[in-house]
Order: sequence, then structure tokens, then C-alpha cells
Amino acid sequence: MVRESTALVATKWVGLAAAIWVQASAGNAYMFAFYSPSLKSVLHYNQLQLNNLGVAKDIGENVGLLAGLLCNKIPAWTLLCIGALAGFLGYGTLWLVVSGQIAPLPYWQMLIIQCIGSNSATWFNTAVLVTCMRNFPHSRGTVVGILKGFVGLSAAIFTQIYTSLLTDNANLLLLFLTIGPTAVCLASMLFVRPVPAVGNVRDPEERSNFHYVTAVCVVLAAYLLAINLTEELLEMNRFIPVVFTGVMVIFLLAPLAIPIKTLSEECCGIGQVEEELNGVQEPLLKDTADTNTQNPNPPLMIRGAEEESRSIEEVATSRQPHDPSALDQVEKGKKVTLHEDVVAKLNQQEEDAETLLVVGEGAVKRPKRRPRRGEDFKLRQALVKADFWILFLTFFCGVGTGVTAINNLGQIGEAQGYDNVNIFVSLISIANFLGRLGGGSLSEHYIRTDAIPRTVWLALAQVILIFVHLMFASALPGTLYVGSVLLGLCYGVHFSIMVPTASELFGLKHFGMIYNFLTIASPLGSFLFSGLIAGYLYDREAAKDSGLDSYLRTKEVCNGAHCFRLTFYVMAGVAAFGVLLTTVLTYRIRRVYTALYRKSPHPSASDLKSLE
Repeated sequence: MVRESTALVATKWVGLAAAIWVQASAGNAYMFAFYSPSLKSVLHYNQLQLNNLGVAKDIGENVGLLAGLLCNKIPAWTLLCIGALAGFLGYGTLWLVVSGQIAPLPYWQMLIIQCIGSNSATWFNTAVLVTCMRNFPHSRGTVVGILKGFVGLSAAIFTQIYTSLLTDNANLLLLFLTIGPTAVCLASMLFVRPVPAVGNVRDPEERSNFHYVTAVCVVLAAYLLAINLTEELLEMNRFIPVVFTGVMVIFLLAPLAIPIKTLSEECCGIGQVEEELNGVQEPLLKDTADTNTQNPNPPLMIRGAEEESRSIEEVATSRQPHDPSALDQVEKGKKVTLHEDVVAKLNQQEEDAETLLVVGEGAVKRPKRRPRRGEDFKLRQALVKADFWILFLTFFCGVGTGVTAINNLGQIGEAQGYDNVNIFVSLISIANFLGRLGGGSLSEHYIRTDAIPRTVWLALAQVILIFVHLMFASALPGTLYVGSVLLGLCYGVHFSIMVPTASELFGLKHFGMIYNFLTIASPLGSFLFSGLIAGYLYDREAAKDSGLDSYLRTKEVCNGAHCFRLTFYVMAGVAAFGVLLTTVLTYRIRRVYTALYRKSPHPSASDLKSLE
């Protein structure tokens, strides 16, 4: 038993390491700023057409309802295979067009091809997020921060490969996006799989292991920032960037040290984690044995009530953090008290034996109640909840305005006189990673210590985002550097907060569908703010500069701060509306977090009512 448990613990950490590699290769959509100028010149697009191509990219990157529907029906490795195939076909076709291997396709076909290529990310995200959150149910925020963080950091990883190995060649970049992520997913797909839970108690070493992974992530981000700045500011031999890239790969392999350490302890006969778990679970097993001895053949209705009690207790235990006081009670052989309403319900069922017998025989159906906050919702049940739509609109305002700046980063830098935007892409990517990692870890810490809703940090990020958009609108010297860092941080926080918040409010059973529906907010925001507003305003300003009457057909380049000024004023207003929505959501769900994460095992009546 000890050997088997240790192997399971090692397996889920191997799966997390493989998931990190998948996520590090899932940020291909962030490279749009690198190859979009080539698309614009080869295919002779204006800015509005190019921005709509970016919208197609965002739709593919975020609309993953099919992946969410299938995630409970097919294994994770199949999801990864589908994603790898989508990326290979989409980016492979883009490479054929840009490199001149085939004739340019009609515009509508290019929209579909771009959408298919970026849609690979939804299959990657769904497979690894759902699997790893189920493998580590007590560390959801941390897991989401790490995995979603690596999606953001992948742009910096790709940038390093682009500048050191691909010699800033957009054609080679598209070829790499065709082959690289596909190869990584095929190599990792057998390791990303669900692992049976090793008891209901959190692994004592899980926290320290996550601290190690987080430290590796932060050091990797700092390393990428340092080498990108070095390569930007200094002229160096071609061999040195290749060495930098090799060290980066070593950092990506570092999380494998955890399962290696676990397996080495098993070989040495240590097995400390499982002994502690067995020690905690022994009293519970003893209680069960004593109960069975006292009444070996309980009546049917009592057995049903006991089974329901155990199932409800298991769900409640898996959803609530295990604090030291609760663990002490378990170690002393005391049964942790269920919620008051659950106990009352079970007592009523035992008293009304005749009703239970009738229900058991099927003559009367047990009335069904709607799930409460924190329980497992189906998508159609979540769609009628106000909290769901407020969270959706909050995400729409924050991510929609953020992705507009990211999609137009190449043209923003060009308008402000920068010849190369590589450094800005890297800054956004690294800050995006830190925002996702920091947002997940910070919110995880404060919900467990003070039950502070995660959305508090989302509101703070949106306040900062207002000033970022105003900073971009001013176009003062140096603001693009500072703005890129702050934009990446705020953009990343949205993902690390939205994902665990949705899982806490609506459960994990159908989380694949719920998560992929919420992410539709990003392409909707991209379509409205980037495809319509930013593209239209840019072409209008370019037409004015060139003295043209029609801005719809212009392919001119706009230079100056005025090119995106009005766009960012609009973005600042939308972000301010997002702050208002987030404040309303935080007020609505504040008692939910009190009920789910408070230290006392006895919820009050008001806490229970807040879950409805």
C-alpha cells in the first residue's frame, strides 16, 4: 500500500511537469505581433483586415466549448492529440502562404485557418487544467497560477527561440509554431492523466513542493527578462544566445526533481507521506469498524442515510481546506461535524422511515433541488445565475481591453517610432506570467487565512489597468516599457483569478464546459475593441495623415501618438466599468468564501443561505 501511494504521488507530479511543458508551448497565439507584419505585407491587408485576423486568432484561442464538452468523455491524451493536429494544420498553412509555397488564400479562408491554428490552445488548456486541478484539489489557485502562468511565459520562451535560433525570421517562426508545440504535446500526452486521490487529507509535502515549483518559475522569468534585456542592449556572438536557450530548457526540466525525489525515497524505504496519511485515516476506519460491529445489518433506509452522509461528508471535506484543528480532531478519532442543515436533513430522513421506504421502492421520486454555490453546476444551471454573468462581463472588460493592446503592439510600437517590438513582447509575456502566478498564489493565501474573495485582487488589477491605458494614450517617452510590464501583470491576474473563482462557485465536475464558456469573453472583447474600434480608428488616422478621402481601403502606416489615443481612452472607460462590476461581484460572493474557507467547521445559518 505504501509503495502504491508513493507511486501515485510521483505520477501526479510527473503529470504536472508534463503539463508545464504543454502550457509553455500553448502560447502560440501571443506570437501574432511577430508574424502579423509579414501577413500584412504579403497579403496586402489594411489594419482593419489585419485586426480582424487577430480577432479570428482570439476566437480560436478562447472558444473551446467542444473541448469542454469532450473533457469528461475522452481521456486527456486524446484532447492533446486533437490540439496538436489543429496547430499543425493551422500554422502549417500560414507558413505555406507567407513563405510563398502556395498562392495566397481568400481572406475568409485565412480567417478560418488562423482560427484553427490558435484553437489548439483551448484543447491544451482544457486537458491540463481540468486534469491537474482534479489531481491537486486543495491547491487550485496555485495550480492555475502555475499552468496559466506558463501560457503567458511561453511568449518569452518563443521570443528567445525566435531571436537566438530562428534569426528573427517570421517564416521560420511559423514553421516552428507548426512543428514545436505538436512535438511537445505528443511527447507529453501519456503523462497528463488523472491520478486517484490518496485519501482526503492534503499531502504534507504538497505545499513545500509547490513552493519549489513556484521558485523555479520566478527564477526562470527573471532569467528570461535578464537575457532578453542583455540581447536587446548588447551586441554578442551568435553562439551566446544559443547557450542562453539551453539554460532555459534546463529550467523547464527542473520540476521533474519532485517526482524523482519521491521515487528515490520509496526505493530507500522511507514512504513518509503515506505513513502520515495512514495514521490520519486509521481512526476513521476504526469508527467504521466499530459501527459495523454494533449493527452488522442495518435497515435499508438507515444504510441509505449513512451512505448519503458519507458521500456528503467526502464532498464537504474535499471542498474545504483542512486546518490543524480539524486534523487534530481526526487524529483523536472524533468525527468532524457535518453542516447543520445536512445533519438535520439526515435526522429527518431517519425519523420518517415510511417515506424513505416509499422513495426507495420508486413509488415517489425524491425532490431535486438546484445546486448551491460551491457545488457542481452544469453549464445550463450556471447560465441562469447572476454571479456567472457578472464574472463573464468582468472578464470581458479586463481581458478584452488587454488583448486589444497586445494584438496591436506591433503597430503601437511602430507608431511611436520603435523599429523592433521584441522587447515589448517579452516584457508583456514575463509580466503576464508573474501576474498569473502571483495572482493565483496571493489569492490562495488570503482566502485560507482571512477568507478574502479572490475577486478583490481582480478589482485592484483593473484599477491599475485604467492607468495603463491612459499611459498608452499619452505615448510619453518610456511609457511603452512601463505600460507593457503593467499590462502583462494585470492581464495575467485576470486568468489566475477567473479560473479558480469559477471552480469554487460552480464546482469541478463540469468545469471544462463552464471554463470554456467564460473564456468566450476574450474573443468577444477582441472583436469589439480590436477588430472594430482600434482597427477603424487607426485606419482613419492613417488616411488623414495621407490626405485620403476613404480610410476603408488605405494600407498606409500611421505615425504618432494620435494613432491609438482615442482607442485607449475608450479602453480606460471600459476598464473602469469592469471595476464597478468586480466590486458588485465581490459583495455578492463574500459570504460564500466565508462559508467555504472559514476556520470553524460549523457554518452559521447566514453562511448556508449565502450558498443558495
